[in-house]
Amino acid sequence: MQVREVLQQNGIKSYTCGALLLLCGTFLSAQSSLEIRNVAGLRVLIANKENPAVAVILPGYPDSDRSIDIIFPEHVTAKRRGNSEPEHLYLSTASQQVQKPVWRKDGNSLEYERDLDGGVRFRARATLEDDGVLFHYEFLNRSTATYDMIYAVTDPRLTGVFHDSRLERTYVHHKDGFDLLASETPARLTMPLSQWLPSRYLASYTWAVPAQRVERRADGITYYNKSRPVDEPMIATVSEDRRWIVTSFTRTTGNVWSNPELMCQHVDPETSVAAGQKATTEVKMLVFKGTLNDALEKVREQRENLR
Repeated sequence: MQVREVLQQNGIKSYTCGALLLLCGTFLSAQSSLEIRNVAGLRVLIANKENPAVAVILPGYPDSDRSIDIIFPEHVTAKRRGNSEPEHLYLSTASQQVQKPVWRKDGNSLEYERDLDGGVRFRARATLEDDGVLFHYEFLNRSTATYDMIYAVTDPRLTGVFHDSRLERTYVHHKDGFDLLASETPARLTMPLSQWLPSRYLASYTWAVPAQRVERRADGITYYNKSRPVDEPMIATVSEDRRWIVTSFTRTTGNVWSNPELMCQHVDPETSVAAGQKATTEVKMLVFKGTLNDALEKVREQRENLR
């Protein structure tokens, strides 16, 4: 909306001080309506309305900060019963989206709905809680097909104080305690970044540990598989100053992994949905000042409550 239109709608014909104050108030009101905040001062803003993304802003940081930027979701992928290959029902990287999402604020949540390919109505909600953000996805299958597998990928991109391109501050948990996700690849700390990246580092949870520990694929990406499974479906990154921690977890998942170039955390849960039915998945991202053990305690307290 243009400045002149705002003023005219409010019966003001000249650029007086009162007019400018009204204008500032109008824009600030519009901005604050798209923001949620918790008691610790953590905020969530809509970073992209059309290809949905939200930004989590630490206390004292400006709205422009993108230290924690979450593509919400990066894609929705499903496999129909009777088909051997999965299909993308939505891709955030697609140049044009058929339907734009309709956002709304509901209490301490930001959510939107949209229709996906394959006859699926999709609702995504980000709820700011005392210790982080809960991401909630609903799939309403309006088609005649049964989807034996469907999932939405929550894709946090960590930069600024959380960026960890050599995985020196990114941890997973085994039966004997915390360990760096990439501890079995010490050469990553000294090899040229052009050799280390692009890569993916994975640790199994319910899936079997792959026999091949390192796989260099034709697309130039190297996949590293940790030799031990994790005992909690979580992945945690500690800030450079060791004060803040970002931890993604879910109720259950096949594996947890990271793309260190983008510094993302993946714990993507899968579900199924029959024709005419609805299914739900959830991912929680803890963002708070504390330790790895504090994060583990919260994961164990909250994980069974996730869907």
